[in-house]
Amino acid sequence: MTPLLRKIDLTTLRLFIAVCQERNIARAAERECIAPSAVSRRIAEIEQLIGLPVIHREPRGISVTPVGEAVLRHAREVVASLERMEAELSRFATGARGRIRIAGNMSSIVQFLPEDIAAFQRVFPDVDIRIEERTSGQVLRAVEEAECDLGFCNRVPGIERLEHQPYRSDRLCVIVPGGHRLARARVARLADVADEAFVGLDEDATLTQLLARQAAGLGRRLNVKIRVGSLDALCRMVHVGLGVAVVPQHIAGLYLNTLDLRSLPLDEDWAVRELVAVFRQRQGLPPAAAALAGFLADRHRE
Repeated sequence: MTPLLRKIDLTTLRLFIAVCQERNIARAAERECIAPSAVSRRIAEIEQLIGLPVIHREPRGISVTPVGEAVLRHAREVVASLERMEAELSRFATGARGRIRIAGNMSSIVQFLPEDIAAFQRVFPDVDIRIEERTSGQVLRAVEEAECDLGFCNRVPGIERLEHQPYRSDRLCVIVPGGHRLARARVARLADVADEAFVGLDEDATLTQLLARQAAGLGRRLNVKIRVGSLDALCRMVHVGLGVAVVPQHIAGLYLNTLDLRSLPLDEDWAVRELVAVFRQRQGLPPAAAALAGFLADRHRE
């Protein structure tokens, strides 16, 4: 066995991948909850074993050398292979099969859950999943009343009553028709469009309530001319010029090439929202639901 295979370990490979992704040792260290000096030492160990530099340290971060790119490619393959092995073996250990009942708000279902559930089912094909769309408040109630195993929603009042873990985050943006006066702007604030006609979601939607609170803080009340039940319909209403709207930036990106829309990120702190996975008690989750919660936690850390 070569010295490289004997001495390099999975932790070193994961830290190297993190450095390459972040292009910054300090940020990679923060993400992996380890001291920057320890990350630097791991990188130095790789370079010593190979005999060539894998990164160039620069004033504002790092750049990856051609040798580093080759190491990165193989490191990703090794880590992915081991994670697949771990997940496959966990199927035997946890008995991850059966059914998972999920309640999710619109943002989680439209933006993130399809890809995550697809990835989960590639590893756990024997699990059946039922997903119902609810508002964030309804998601909390569904979890509390045992109507579902897992919930996905925004961080809203009442979440402290349940166990939860970080899931994803999204940024809100303003969407306007292509001919709108702000169509060429790079960013926007709610005050820029607060007096315009709006297309909005139902009144009990978390996004609707958030916008109402922020408008009230400006001393305004949004003029919502049309309300719809889905983000797809909302984007189409803006496309034909019936008003402006606020949607998650990821959603807007799905329609920019097919509809006459412009997306302007909201340059405000409240426009960045945290999505969480909620459950009654982790220890009490059925095996399949526990497997999904763990699977998503691992993907979140990545």
